Amino acid sequence: MENMQVGDWVLRTRVPVGEGPFPVILMLHGWTGDENSMQVFVSRLPKAALLIMPRGLFAASAGGYSWYPETARLWPGLDAFRPAIDRLPDLLSSAVFPQGDFSHLHLLGFSQGAALSYAFVVFQPEQVASVAGLAGFMPEGAEAWAGSGRLAGLPAFIAHGTQDSIVPVTRARQAAAVLRQAGAAVTYCEDEVGHKLSANCFRSLQVFYSKI
Repeated sequence: MENMQVGDWVLRTRVPVGEGPFPVILMLHGWTGDENSMQVFVSRLPKAALLIMPRGLFAASAGGYSWYPETARLWPGLDAFRPAIDRLPDLLSSAVFPQGDFSHLHLLGFSQGAALSYAFVVFQPEQVASVAGLAGFMPEGAEAWAGSGRLAGLPAFIAHGTQDSIVPVTRARQAAAVLRQAGAAVTYCEDEVGHKLSANCFRSLQVFYSKI
């Protein structure tokens, strides 16, 4: 693992040994997280993947970082994530990571990072090879877009705890429904845990990435 700074971006990376090009997994932390927060998932991911774990661009009032400026709105809409999505091309580039294959990007997000991953899929579906949302939610407004069938066959993984008091499990079920409506091939894992992944869903995540 390596710490880096690219312009305003602060991040951690794991670069496989060799010349590549390697598949890229963009790992997006939740509210109040930082570039270190997603390391718990690293052991479940393919060793031949380039992992990029950036820090959110906005300071969170409770400490750590966020992916959009905080508002009084409990569930943000798609446009709240636009500033971060517009900035990500500065980071997701072969000029920065010559070993990476950025033509088909894999997205893995936790909580608010899952919402950013879903928003990225909505705005730029042609760049996405797979999406995984852990303990997350679909941004408001995505339902109107989902009927387009633009995600035909896209591998998607969703995991959530039925005892999650931060993001209700109904939000995960809604996200699964929206992705399926858009044509994605959704793998869904639900267990009796809080705002985290169960051991069973960790195993399912590993299986999901072994097939893509």
